Amino acid sequence: MTQFFADIAPITYQGPDTANALAFRHYNPNEVVLGKRMEDHLRFAVAYWHSFAWEGGDPFGAQTFERPWHPQDQMDRAKIKADAAFEMFDILGQPYFCWHDADIRPEGADFAGSLRNFEEIIDYFLGKMESRKTRLLWGTANMFSHRRWMSGASTNPDPDVFAYSAATVKTCMDATHKMGGENYVLWGGREGYETLLNTDLTRELDHMGRFLSMVVDYKHKIGFKGTILVEPKPQEPSKHQYDFDAATCIGFLRKYGLEGEVKLNLEQGHAILAGHSFEHEVAVAAAEGMLGSIDMNRNDYQSGWDTDQFPNNVPEVALTYYHILRAGGLGTGGTNFDAKLRRQSLDAKDLIAAHVGAMDICARGLKAAAAMIEDGGLDAALRDRYAGWDSNDAQEMLNSDFDSIFANVVSGKINPQPRSGRQEILENYVNRFV
Repeated sequence: MTQFFADIAPITYQGPDTANALAFRHYNPNEVVLGKRMEDHLRFAVAYWHSFAWEGGDPFGAQTFERPWHPQDQMDRAKIKADAAFEMFDILGQPYFCWHDADIRPEGADFAGSLRNFEEIIDYFLGKMESRKTRLLWGTANMFSHRRWMSGASTNPDPDVFAYSAATVKTCMDATHKMGGENYVLWGGREGYETLLNTDLTRELDHMGRFLSMVVDYKHKIGFKGTILVEPKPQEPSKHQYDFDAATCIGFLRKYGLEGEVKLNLEQGHAILAGHSFEHEVAVAAAEGMLGSIDMNRNDYQSGWDTDQFPNNVPEVALTYYHILRAGGLGTGGTNFDAKLRRQSLDAKDLIAAHVGAMDICARGLKAAAAMIEDGGLDAALRDRYAGWDSNDAQEMLNSDFDSIFANVVSGKINPQPRSGRQEILENYVNRFV
């Protein structure tokens, strides 16, 4: 036991009228929504990096947090950090957590030293998991922070960095498999370029595709039953990211024949940086059968970078879960809080309260989405708008050619008149539920 979360009791559901800042108002894990427990719909996960590894810095300021495990350069401190993390999982009743390798172990003098630290902390995690409900949603490799990754990982111009990347991902996949993780994520934090003056696009994309094919091959070799996920992210840190958004990633996966093996891990903050809404990214992935998991956070709409704040906008969250529910749910994926405290939120209580509020926001959004699905208003509006395509004439047109279509139009049989899209009416409809 650490003293970091001392005097903070396990969080319980107390209903919407409670004034307790450390109680759930809307998240009741056992409440049944559309025939499934709320906990099983949402599949919440804590992001180890933001909650425990991040020290409170930003591009213009250094560390503001003082934690018992700082500095994070020794194995004994890594274990103190793990103790605190699992205490928080217990307090929140979290079903899952997620990690990068660099979040959980100190860097060694070389690859072998880092690997020894990594394997030791994985075994330490497994010991803690024996008596707890919390499981691993996914693992991933940090291939963006260290200076070796400055020009990318799988897309690096140096083949030695490609090799180091492959060895790193292998160890992280092995650990994820050993821990019973349900997914493995690849986030190309520096898979992009700053200038075309020193970049061979074709070579870099081919190497990235080959690397991901090796990941899939290794998944099958070791018998990992989880889902392989890639995470779209635009602009940051590279000016031109190869994994810009959901559509870009889907095109990439299809080009290299991986669309049947890999799905997407989508983040709200990344959607905003790409100029999209989160529900847009979810809907695009769902339409292609590639929706895997989500990172739930939000960006500051006045900032042009990834602020990773905890969610607090029910309408946005509701529309996201609406598309998730219509797609059949998250499968092996979940709702990972890839979010961090503000630099001025220093206390352990702040970290608990941030997750409590975020879980409540997601619960409210889920229930609103379920209510809209049960009501059927949006589905009815879609059916009405596209009803013309259900006619025999429309289907025959799709199977004909330009000459046949031209003949019908020039004869005067077809003279379309615009119909209202009723956007404001539909927006008003959504507001009835949120």
